[in-house]
Order: sequence, then structure tokens, then C-alpha cells
Amino acid sequence: MSPTHVWIPVVFYWLPMLFFFYMGMDVLLRNPRQIEHRLVSATILCYFLMFLEEYFRYMLPMEYSPLLAAVWFANVGILIPGLGFHLIARLIGLHKRMSRPWYPYLFHILTLAIPAGLIGQRSYTSVQLFMVSGVWKWPIANAAYYGTLTASLLLSFIPIVMLRSRRKWSAADPDYQEHGGIFKLLEYGSWVTFLWVAVFGYFRFNEVLPPYTYIYGGLIWCFVLRLSMQRYEFLNHAGQRYKKMFQINSQAALLVSLSGSIKEANPSAGKMFDRPALGKANLTDLGGAEIVAKLKAQDDIGELEMVLHNGESPVEVMINGDYVTVDHEIHAVLLIRDIRLRNQHVRQIAFMAYHDPLTGLPNRRQFYDKLEETLAEAERGGGEVAILLLDLDRFKQVNDRWGHEAGDQMLCKVAAMIHQVVQPDGLAARFGGDEFVLFCPVGGDGLTAAELEHRLLAEAAHAMLDYEGEELKIDMSIGISLYPQDGTAPDALLRQADKRMYAIKRGEAEGNHEI
Repeated sequence: MSPTHVWIPVVFYWLPMLFFFYMGMDVLLRNPRQIEHRLVSATILCYFLMFLEEYFRYMLPMEYSPLLAAVWFANVGILIPGLGFHLIARLIGLHKRMSRPWYPYLFHILTLAIPAGLIGQRSYTSVQLFMVSGVWKWPIANAAYYGTLTASLLLSFIPIVMLRSRRKWSAADPDYQEHGGIFKLLEYGSWVTFLWVAVFGYFRFNEVLPPYTYIYGGLIWCFVLRLSMQRYEFLNHAGQRYKKMFQINSQAALLVSLSGSIKEANPSAGKMFDRPALGKANLTDLGGAEIVAKLKAQDDIGELEMVLHNGESPVEVMINGDYVTVDHEIHAVLLIRDIRLRNQHVRQIAFMAYHDPLTGLPNRRQFYDKLEETLAEAERGGGEVAILLLDLDRFKQVNDRWGHEAGDQMLCKVAAMIHQVVQPDGLAARFGGDEFVLFCPVGGDGLTAAELEHRLLAEAAHAMLDYEGEELKIDMSIGISLYPQDGTAPDALLRQADKRMYAIKRGEAEGNHEI
């Protein structure tokens, strides 16, 4: 065996087959369940088998050439156009407009020639005579050869026209607008492959190149598919688009399994939570047992507020999510929004609606609400409730002499004092200005109204406001009313306490009224 017989099969057959094998496995392993991947892999496999047949034909005696060409080479070649039509149809979205049984069988109708040839034991697409020319076994072209070649070239115009038309329509179709570059590259690749097949199919180069040189156009076509895949990821374009959206989303996003395992986290999630905490973690580890239960039941996930944990730090979040299929398994994409600042504002607004902004005590609105609840409870249990109305004496003089800052500090000191005295059973509030009010259940084993008044006056007597080196004394007048003796409605009880407070202020106490 001469050196020529050694390197020829390596260069002309083994290297192309290795290329096809690499391409086919690379495409298939990217996503073996996706139809486009299977179609491309099947096309590559067909080219691999054609080169393998030519290798066997090169190595075997010439009497095997007619059988190999008819049964193997020609029948494999029949499969390629249908696979190409099917692939292009899916890339341009034509399959969505076709109904069964037209889709996908219409694209593979040429395969009917294979059983027809096998049954009739006659090949309509390959030559039967071969001749030796140098180291090659060249087919003697006949009508079947040229007819098949011409039909193949005419059929190759169909995907070119399909791609060309889709390029024009894609500009007006938002779903395919971004596919223009893909269609353009595939169209140009189809033209180059077409010209290669035409030149090397109709013209013979005998000893210079191997027989059926036009099948090397498959290398061009597969290279174009590979280039398209690398540049545009056209076989998984929608998935790539959504993956980019997932990654660049300003909201924290997690891809999780139905058991709560975190499969992927975008950069925003990495900023909200510690990345080590997200790696191979479960939502339960973050305090998300509630949402894991929803995931297992595949319940709707919308506007779900909860507290997750970033280590020891709680994070108030709102979660929206939906279910997606990833590698034929149901997952959930969760969008997580940090609502700590929003909730802080909401709590602040709610606090301001029911509290005095200066002292932090409940305001008139909350006082009335709580008093009505306490009176209703006292009515059911037969208890008593004391209402005490407080007014600071000589408070205007403090403001006039020392300024409003001193007055505000005095109001805050009084608020803290009466709040401490009335705890834990009662409630103190500021009605405005220097007027405070409180209520507390009395009688039974608890305080009496008199004891509560005495405690307040004692605390006020010992309380001094240290302001700029001066000790400002706190004096107050207190009016008291009792439920149910002085009334059963909040307004009636407050009016009675107000009358008694001003009577005390005027030095005109109401007789010997005992409380």
C-alpha cells in the first residue's frame, strides 16, 4: 500500500467525519429534547453517514460501489432536504401556521422514495456504473445522476426563498424582528452551499478531487449552522433572551425548583442576599417555608408579602412569580422586591394617623377607639374605668420665657411620665397643646382613681425639666370622671372630667365629691 492510500482517506474522509461527529454531539448535547437540536443533529448525522459510505467505497473493490451507492449513499441523501425544510420551517415559525397531518410529514414526503426503491429493487436516484480514475472510483453520470442533482438544486431554492421572505416579514413581526441576522446568515450560507453543489456536481475533476465532491458542501452548511449558533444562539434564542432578561432585571430574581431549591440567582438577588447563602440553598433556609408550600402545591404566587432572612438580618419582601418549564421540569421564577423602605413609610404614616408627632403618645382618634373598646369590656364585666384629664399649669409662661423648644421638651417629659404611670392596663394620649388625657380600669384588686391621681401628682412634684441650667417645675391640674357613675359615653365622661379640671384650676372644687 502506497503512502497515498494512507493519507487520502484521512484527509478526505476521516477529518470531515470527525468534524461532523463533533458538530453533531455539540448540537445534540446542548438540548437533546429540543426539536431544532434534533433536526440539526440528524442532518449532520446524514452527512457523516455519506462520508462513511464513501470511505467504505474507497476501501472496497469497485464491484461493491453500485450497491453502496444505491442502498446507502442515495437513501441517506434523500433524508437531507426534508430535514432542512423542517428546520427552516421551525426557525421562521411556519410550523405554527400548519396543522396536522401536514406538519411535519409534508417536509419528509421525499423519504417515500426510499421504500419504493427498496421494494422495486431499483434505484431511481443513483448511478449503477463506475470507473477507476487514478485512486478514485468515479460514477459514470447518467440521467438518474443529473436528474437527482438538478432536483436537489431546485429543492434547495425553497429554503432560500423561505429565508429571504422571512427576512422581509421579520421587520414587521415583533416576535421575529431580532432574528433578521440569523435569517441573513443562513440565507448566505444556503447560497454558498448551492453554488458549491452546482459547480462540483455538474463538473468532473476526476483525479484531482474525490467522487461526489459536492457533498463537501455539507461542511459549509454545518459551519454556517455552527456560526449562527455561536453568534445568535438561534437554536435556543427565546431561552437566551429570557436568560438575559433574568440576569439584567433590576429586581432580585430566583429560579427555584418546586421543592424550593435555588437553581439560579441573578446579580440583583446577590446584592439583596449574601451569595454564599444562595448557593445550593433552599428557600426554607431563608425563612420562606410559606412560599415553598405554595410551590409544592403549584399555587399562584402574586403580591406575596413575607420576611426572608439574609443571615441574621430580616428582609421584608414582596414576591411575584410564575411557573416555567426548564429542561422538561417545572420550575418557578420568583421576582423579589425589597419593601422595607415602603413598609417603613407605611408604618410611619399609620403611626402618624394614630399618634401625636411630638410626644409619640396616641392622639385623640386612637384614644377614642381604645376607650370605646375598654368601656364595652367594662360593661360586659361590670368594671369601672377612670378618665383623667390633665392640663399643665403656667405652661404659657414657660413658652413665653424660655421659648417653644423648652415647652416641647416639657410636653415630652410629661408624656413619658404619664405613659409610665398608666401602664400596663391603661392608655395615655395628647389631645393638643398642653392637654393630656388618660384612662385606666380601676376598682377590684387594681388601683383606685384617687390612687392613680395621687401617683400622677407625686410624679409631677418630683419631675423637673433641666433646661439650659435651669430647673423648670412641672405643675398640672387633673379632672377625673368615672364610668359608669359619671356617664357611659366617651364624650360625656370627658366633659365631666373637663369640668372638674377647670373647677380645680379656678380653685372652685365641687363640694366634697369623692372619687
